[in-house]
Amino acid sequence: MAARRQALRLAARALEQRLNGDSSDHGGAKLPCPCGGSAQYHGRHGKRFESALGPLHLRRAYYHCKQCESGFCPRDRALGLESFSLTPGVRRMTGRAAALLSFEESSGLLQELAGVEVSAKQVERAAEALGAEIAVDEHQQVEKMGEVAPTMYLGMDGTGVPMRSAEAANRAGKQADGSAKTREAKLVTLWTAESRDEQSKPVRDPGSVTYSAAMESAATLDTSPELSEFAARVQREASRRGFTEAQCQAVLGDGSAWIWNTATELFPQATQILDRFHAQEHLSQLGKVIYGDSPEGKQWIFRNYIAKNLADTFDTATPGTVGISTAAEGTRPFWARSLRKTLSPMKTLTSPLAPLLRARLTSISTICWEATSESPMFALTTIPAA
Repeated sequence: MAARRQALRLAARALEQRLNGDSSDHGGAKLPCPCGGSAQYHGRHGKRFESALGPLHLRRAYYHCKQCESGFCPRDRALGLESFSLTPGVRRMTGRAAALLSFEESSGLLQELAGVEVSAKQVERAAEALGAEIAVDEHQQVEKMGEVAPTMYLGMDGTGVPMRSAEAANRAGKQADGSAKTREAKLVTLWTAESRDEQSKPVRDPGSVTYSAAMESAATLDTSPELSEFAARVQREASRRGFTEAQCQAVLGDGSAWIWNTATELFPQATQILDRFHAQEHLSQLGKVIYGDSPEGKQWIFRNYIAKNLADTFDTATPGTVGISTAAEGTRPFWARSLRKTLSPMKTLTSPLAPLLRARLTSISTICWEATSESPMFALTTIPAA
């Protein structure tokens, strides 16, 4: 490690001497300023920069504009050093570390692994600046990327992120007094699953996952012609992936109303899928409503977690009840493959259970369990009452 660092220092000194010996960044007595004024040459100014090789002490031509009372160095612009004392390479390393660790931990990790001295404050400033650049790029770059698969999946979710008191002030939350300690970060992700494993079961295609996330609201007035901030983000990511061009489109969520509202608004043609964990959670809550916290209720819940035993819970189709469709019209046939032997194309929950389950699944028109190696996917659909 010591030999490596010594070699990097020697390389840094060689680069430093090469740049300081080059005066081509001097563009004359005056240069145009971005503000529209004229900037005067004020000699060569020195500054320390942190590079992947180590610290660099560079002297650059400096120009100052009286009109906007600011200055700039042409070489800093050319080398991507205008806003920070970190080279682009160190900024990339800093951004990756800050995305995974705290600013303080990132600073220590950069020093330990790369011998780069970046203070916690510098990490914070670099991470925030990179985030701002990414946000601008995410809004501007909406061209379709890559090929469109026959079936595409889009998932949405949200999770609470702990915040400082000032950031959570005046926000409604889940604390006893109604206050909040977190803010919700929302995420949209897209992927494909055309690959098959050794048992010919679908698996997520390597490298197919893209995502976009932000602390944005999914709410908007019904009378507003504009999408909510997060809905607009979902639409941009879907456009980049060509989601609406896929023959089969599926939207996965945890049952939150904002997810299904966004999906219905943007992708009314897509199949809405409730993830397996939350489908089980709904069944568990339903069992407790019917049986209470009794051994019989626990047995009922356990029995209904297993797909092959679901047929015992169903009766014939009746208007106004909730049913299971294993035909999965317009969707991939493997979703219902292992259920075909145990369930008919349409069977429904018995009458007393239907209103309770329907109440748990309000506003969800089509709900499916996610296909896994243990449980296939099936759809719950409401049969209109006569």
